[in-house]
Order: sequence, then C-alpha cells, then structure tokens
Amino acid sequence: MTPLAQQRCLHHATREAVARCPECAQFFCRECITEHDERIICASCLKKIAQAAAKPARRRVNLWPVVQVAAGLVVALLVFHTIGRVLLTMPDSFHDGTMWTHLVGGSDE
Repeated sequence: MTPLAQQRCLHHATREAVARCPECAQFFCRECITEHDERIICASCLKKIAQAAAKPARRRVNLWPVVQVAAGLVVALLVFHTIGRVLLTMPDSFHDGTMWTHLVGGSDE
C-alpha cells in the first residue's frame, strides 16, 4: 500500500489526499471531506448516512400483550362457564339449603 503522502484525491487528481474515508476506504483532499460524529468522512458517504437516517424506521407492533389479555379472558370465560354448568347440575335441594340439614344430621324445621 502506498503511503498517504503519495495518494491523490479521488475527485481531484491533481490534489494530494489528506484523509481516507473510513466508510468507502477512498482517499480525498481537504475539500472533499468533512467531520461528522467526530470522524472524518467523505461527502458521498455522509449523504448516504443522512439519507438512511431520514428514512422513517418501521415500527413493529408488539401484539404479545394483546394475545395475553385475550388468552386470559378466554380462560376466565371457560372457568366461569364450567362453574356455572356444575352449579346447574346440582339438585334444587342443594340450592334451597335443605340438603345441608340432612347431611349434618340437623333437625328439620
């Protein structure tokens, strides 16, 4: 590799190169480079970085909390439905309170 002192600017063949762009690895003169984020970079690479930063980033919608809430509601619905079905299968005497008096041996009133 030739030393920097012998390199010429990519855009200006008569000018001596003073820096090498870390993005594209090309050599440039003082007029073709600029400082960006505390590093020396060429104008074309700076333009690419600016265009990439200007593009709106696509937001990814996080559906996991929605799925968790829906699953919780389905589980709650199934639990309460099952409890209701069990209560419906019990005899009427259980609901009236008369079954308890027969089970514990209490007196009939």
